[in-house]
Amino acid sequence: MPTALWIAHVEVTDPEAYGKYAALAGPAIAAHGGVFLARAGRYVQLEGNDRPRNVVARFPSLEAGVECYHSAAYQAAMAHAKGASTRDLMIVEESE
Repeated sequence: MPTALWIAHVEVTDPEAYGKYAALAGPAIAAHGGVFLARAGRYVQLEGNDRPRNVVARFPSLEAGVECYHSAAYQAAMAHAKGASTRDLMIVEESE
């Protein structure tokens, strides 16, 4: 089964609330086998909407990433991100 990448492009509007999200989201992602590959590092925006925080995590499968998103632990984290950020999030299956 191919692995999958969780890709988030984020503009943080409330750093304090978003910090609470990040503190809870990391353990929720790890609990579903997610491993961060990039987390708010340097980047160059070449096309599309610029969002200054970019995160990439690898999951064991697309299903594991979706399960993580819908988990109670991740949704508890999301309660802090709502209203504290503008986000685009997708999970993309990697090619074998």
